[in-house]
Amino acid sequence: MRGWWQELAGLVLPVDCAGCGAARVLVCGECGGALSGAAAGLVSPSPRPAGLPVVRAAAAYEGAVRAVLLAHKERGALPLAGVLGAALAAAVLAGGPGPGRGELALVPVPSARRQVRARGHDPARRIALAAAGRLRRAGVPARVAPVLGLRRAVADQAGLGARQRRENLAGALAVRRDGARLTRGARIVLVDDVVTTGATLAEAARAVRAAGLAAGYRAGSGEGAGAGPDGVLRAAVVAAPADSFACPPRPGGHDLQQRRGENPVNRFGTGGEGPSLQVVRGNGHWTGSTGQ
Repeated sequence: MRGWWQELAGLVLPVDCAGCGAARVLVCGECGGALSGAAAGLVSPSPRPAGLPVVRAAAAYEGAVRAVLLAHKERGALPLAGVLGAALAAAVLAGGPGPGRGELALVPVPSARRQVRARGHDPARRIALAAAGRLRRAGVPARVAPVLGLRRAVADQAGLGARQRRENLAGALAVRRDGARLTRGARIVLVDDVVTTGATLAEAARAVRAAGLAAGYRAGSGEGAGAGPDGVLRAAVVAAPADSFACPPRPGGHDLQQRRGENPVNRFGTGGEGPSLQVVRGNGHWTGSTGQ
């Protein structure tokens, strides 16, 4: 299992850009730009699974974005949680939950225990922690509420089609016993690293609704057309297939900034609950790390 020493190694040893392989930089300026959240928008898989809430993604799942996500998820490049968390935060804010509308509870989709053991970490939860920290620094109260768990074994989703994924996950998730306490008084946002068919987020939404965690939302008060049955429950991800965006990704989208008259926060963000990612002045390259 990966340990703290591997995360520390990422801070002090030379690395190549996880997106394009540029030498001696964690994420180069160009690849970081692809994850800035400037192109965040509404996405909808086709066919759209029943019960899927409104979903917004920060970037198209291709090229450098895909490479960075896979490096974090499958190869244990834990310092990448910072830039991915900033992207997720941008997707959350693309839905308009600005300051003054209460706290957000980011509910990550859980990984199976065997996957967590194999990878040495839970990617969605780690990215959610980074995103919550980024949102708080932008003046938006947010916390991570890991209330979902698997109540039965599921097959590996890789290689399964949309229908097979829905059947594989049907009824697989449930809200933990303390779920109501951990989300009380907050607006729930389901979060994950990537959405493809939407089966996982649809199952997560079903579990949240079945537990009554979304019952207090007033129907019609949320996202409008395409919202889930409660009208408000919604989701955010780092990336989605380019053809699932309601509008083609374009520059000029939401850019995280401080809300209290302070200087703007760098759009590439900082990390979660640990040391901040730093940007080298003058070249836009990432050189630092974050932890949980």
